[in-house]
Amino acid sequence: MPSEKVLREKQEIVAQLTEKLQSAGGVFVDYSGITVVEDTEMRRAMRNAGVDYAVVKNTLTRFAAKNVGFDALDPILNGTTALAVSKDDPVAAAKLICEYADKPNSKIKIKAGFVNGKIISPEEVKNLAKLPPKEILVAQVLGTMMAPVCGFVNVLNANIRGLAVALKATADKKSA
Repeated sequence: MPSEKVLREKQEIVAQLTEKLQSAGGVFVDYSGITVVEDTEMRRAMRNAGVDYAVVKNTLTRFAAKNVGFDALDPILNGTTALAVSKDDPVAAAKLICEYADKPNSKIKIKAGFVNGKIISPEEVKNLAKLPPKEILVAQVLGTMMAPVCGFVNVLNANIRGLAVALKATADKKSA
């Protein structure tokens, strides 16, 4: 039986993991076989992008997953497991993990992901990583919304321009 202190520490870890699983988007990976240099480089890139990357204990992660209703994660929580989580941009963790997993001779394997309270498969994580950044998506939506308005303004301008040309031609004709 663990001591009271150890039990409290584990409960805190489970609480932190539960919060991460509830409030963010992330990816579970198998990192076995990567070198220290690769790991250090990946951790640095994650830190710079605001992604929290850490090795997690499978047993404690199972408790946290059950707390948020992610019971389907149970089969993937074995072996070496790391968790990359991004609170600000749910796609950031997927993009970085896929970037490193797609490198030649990479040992990183995507186990599963989660976003907006839903578990996603490794293929869905890869598809999520292919999405453009949020700013570009917003710009595309706004551009699509503005296109009809711009078209309408151009039509109105063309009519006014046509009227002005006709009036000028009539004025030139009368003065000549």
